[in-house]
Amino acid sequence: MSEATTTDLYEVTMAMSYLREGMTEPATFSLFVRDLPPERGFLVAAGAEAALDFLSGLHVTEEDVAAYAAALHRPERDLAPLLGLEFTGQVRAVPEGRIVLAGEPLLEVTAPLPEAQLVETYLLNQVNHRTVIASKAARCVLAAAGHPLVDFSLRRTHGPQAGFQAARLGALVGFAGTSNVEAATAEAIPAVGTMAHSYVEAFGSEEEAFRAFARAHPGPVTFLVDTYDTVAGARIAARVLRDLDGAARGTGSGVRLDSGDLGALAVRVRAVLDAAGLPEVGVIASGGLDEYSVDDLVRSGAPIDVYAVGTRVGVSADAPFLDSAYKMVEYAGRPVMKLSSAKVTAPGRKQVFRRPGCADVIGLAGEPPPDTAEPLLETVMRDGRRLAAPAPLAVSRDRFEADLAELPPAARRIRAPAAPRPVDSQRLSALADRIRHRIETHLPAPDLPDRAVGG
Repeated sequence: MSEATTTDLYEVTMAMSYLREGMTEPATFSLFVRDLPPERGFLVAAGAEAALDFLSGLHVTEEDVAAYAAALHRPERDLAPLLGLEFTGQVRAVPEGRIVLAGEPLLEVTAPLPEAQLVETYLLNQVNHRTVIASKAARCVLAAAGHPLVDFSLRRTHGPQAGFQAARLGALVGFAGTSNVEAATAEAIPAVGTMAHSYVEAFGSEEEAFRAFARAHPGPVTFLVDTYDTVAGARIAARVLRDLDGAARGTGSGVRLDSGDLGALAVRVRAVLDAAGLPEVGVIASGGLDEYSVDDLVRSGAPIDVYAVGTRVGVSADAPFLDSAYKMVEYAGRPVMKLSSAKVTAPGRKQVFRRPGCADVIGLAGEPPPDTAEPLLETVMRDGRRLAAPAPLAVSRDRFEADLAELPPAARRIRAPAAPRPVDSQRLSALADRIRHRIETHLPAPDLPDRAVGG
């Protein structure tokens, strides 16, 4: 089977029905986030590259058809119209690393209706996960206020692929390194790591452990000092570090704190290192950190040089999902919209126009941009083929940093952020009013509980 089976069953049933009915005119679907999660002032767009990889390789095989048929308890001949289906359409997307707001399309897909429908689940999965993690990591960068951050999330993420993406997306928004060897190698991210408590426990004493580690690693080295008594461990580490020659010790050596009152312990450990004449040895903090705890430590003035974040960031613990949707906005040249209570969608192909300060306008594709505005959505695929190779991480990082600089301070707050709200253009509002009127005048009853057209 291929990735064409990585979909929800109802995508298959709808695509099959469309083909049987001859409904193969172009349809446009818009993928967007209805509302930001609590405590979020912005999102960082990610996942479009994975979506393009999937679309460019989509091909429904005989094995896929057999899987569809088995899932539906139908003979394979009923699913035969799907055999050989490929993606032949166009994709417009917000480039990875750009900041986006609620209601703004992250990507729009235009393709023959069965193709555009079948790919919904995969696209939502990729854009959702990666945007969630990139946005969480970006908040950590804000909280760290210039202190280096490193990713320690792999052991707690929801699978190795999720761990790879956490490392990659952290680097995209400015993390200095990752413990994930695969991601470090594949994405040219600096690899970082120290030792576990088990390493210290395996030796007769902390000093034996630290000296053995230094013999195995010519430097710089980082010693984990809280296996037993943190301050005593720092004194032992300082003694071992002082015995190393300058080249072996290096300016990148440090001690790591992984438990307890990190702020208070950092003060005491820093004092131990300074008293030993080791001002160049840094203090690294880890252990259940996220943007909230990093923000508290930075604001308290704790003498911590590097923050290692893991579990809470790798799974975006406080906001692990997005209220996202993939909705049809046009079919066969006809704008469509959904009128369900609290889930109204806007009709027509869109463009997002960014003005200074992220004062965004959501308009119709093709309408002229407002003054001083730039369009966010770019055409990245045509006729089922990518128009360019994926952008390097450094390019995506530059996009993120430029947008972050434009974001209002209230949206950058770690606690109680105020997210900017995009506005609809006059043309989009007028089209929505016309389509709503057309739908409502043809409804058989005035108070249907779930009124929808076009999905």
